[in-house]
Amino acid sequence: MQVAAVVGFYMVAALVMVFVNKAVLNSTPNLTILFMFIQSMTTVLLLHLTSLFSHHIQLPTLDVVTAKKLAPLIIVDAAGFTFNALCLRDVEAAFYQIARGMVLPLTIGLVSMTSRKAPALPVVGCASIVTVGFLIGVSRSGNIPERSVPGPLALFYGFISSLAIATHAVLIKSSLPHVDGSSTKLCYWQNIGAGALLAVATILKGEAADFMTMARSGTWDWTTFAWGNLVTGVFGFLISVAGILSVKVTSPVTHMFSSAARSVLQVILGVNIFGDTITPQRATSVFTILVGTLLYTWIKSREVPPPSDSKELSLPMTNPHKMESTSKLLEHNGDPSNERSKSDNGEIFATGALDFDEEANIQTRKPLS
Repeated sequence: MQVAAVVGFYMVAALVMVFVNKAVLNSTPNLTILFMFIQSMTTVLLLHLTSLFSHHIQLPTLDVVTAKKLAPLIIVDAAGFTFNALCLRDVEAAFYQIARGMVLPLTIGLVSMTSRKAPALPVVGCASIVTVGFLIGVSRSGNIPERSVPGPLALFYGFISSLAIATHAVLIKSSLPHVDGSSTKLCYWQNIGAGALLAVATILKGEAADFMTMARSGTWDWTTFAWGNLVTGVFGFLISVAGILSVKVTSPVTHMFSSAARSVLQVILGVNIFGDTITPQRATSVFTILVGTLLYTWIKSREVPPPSDSKELSLPMTNPHKMESTSKLLEHNGDPSNERSKSDNGEIFATGALDFDEEANIQTRKPLS
């Protein structure tokens, strides 16, 4: 019963994040970076609030030395957060997981490059299956309405988002020692750092000026934007909690199967809520990506994990917004074999998912999802 409750909580929170994010991005596509900035700062605010009521939440002392050491992670985090949102803005919700389908292959590739250790043949096979699924999904089909065809720029956003999530997974291991191994402190640094970068980007891109103009016009219906920021800010934080609980009470295989079920629900809801297009080709793509990811999870779950000196982390390793997506999280020495996929990474705009839990999370910011 406990497992079912936790899995259900996680799935609901992740789906709410995807569809509320999509609704806000549809209503105000010109305020995408500002929207992400508000999400990051909401997480910072909620961390401050929870630290007042729980001694388990210890916030870091901000200093220039640590900021320099964490700069690569923060930059990658902010980039992933931004491109994740841009991808979701420019593709249909039902196509979103296809656009970000390369998270697993890219993560395996980057970890192999940085560790100078070739992945096992079965792992390469799983990555190949996922890659084939991605290629099936992005191949042009003549029976898709023009409005449903993702443009090259949207696919580029999805690829860069996947690459950022994979890079983020690799950087986590080297970044944790700079915050005394505290995943909470790292989450705080990521969000406040990403917030600072996104604030600058918001001004340079003109979104701050656009927001002021729209607010003063008297004709802008800001309801969706305001409520969307509130809901995604709170649910992004709750996804961190849900991901932690999911890792504690479920096995990696159970977690991955729940992510697969959520992926199917995401397609169905996308079709019914936003009128997205689903074709046999896209359904085959989603199915193939899920098969490759599930096989990978099953193979890794049968391996005996290498001994690790690192302490088990009980708090989110990464930003709660990385769309599940957010969402993957490396639990042992940055080895993707020990990752719980954020695969869904869609879920949370992981400035880290990664969601990013994704992904996929794409369990990035979380030992989550």
